[in-house]
Amino acid sequence: MNYKIYSIIGALFSIISGILLHFAYDFFQTDFSAIFSATNESTWEHLKLIFFPVMIFAIIEYFIYGKNLSNFFASKIISLLFGMLAIVVVFYTYNGVIGESSALFNILLFTGSVILAYWLYYIFINENLFTSPTVNKISIIVGIILFLMFWVFTFYPPLLNIFRDPVTGGYGI
Repeated sequence: MNYKIYSIIGALFSIISGILLHFAYDFFQTDFSAIFSATNESTWEHLKLIFFPVMIFAIIEYFIYGKNLSNFFASKIISLLFGMLAIVVVFYTYNGVIGESSALFNILLFTGSVILAYWLYYIFINENLFTSPTVNKISIIVGIILFLMFWVFTFYPPLLNIFRDPVTGGYGI
């Protein structure tokens, strides 16, 4: 199985889908679209743009080849967490240094984070890392918890800076 091809296709799918999801809530204005797309300009809402495309593509990958890999779920979730962490760390670091946000840099950061997630996934799969059944079960639970957090925090965000829209100063929709 050529995991490199799936990683490249997955990265392209996730980048394009993530960019489209950035505007999906503004277009559809429904609670359903709010769960999967950015409802404001907060960092938390932008993490949906990497999480949901990667997870959707993971479902496709699972049925094509993933069910035959003992490390599929762990590799996917751990690499996704690194991609999401990169967005948070780099965004707040460069904003702290420069003092403002750049749309171009944010797009490049998102793109680089998606590529990082798929590159790590490719390494984890090829090196046969995270093969423990326990690690895979925990990874599935982490994925479900993240989905539930995106769902709940879309409508009831905690009053923490990561959930604050820097444009309006508000929280949530």
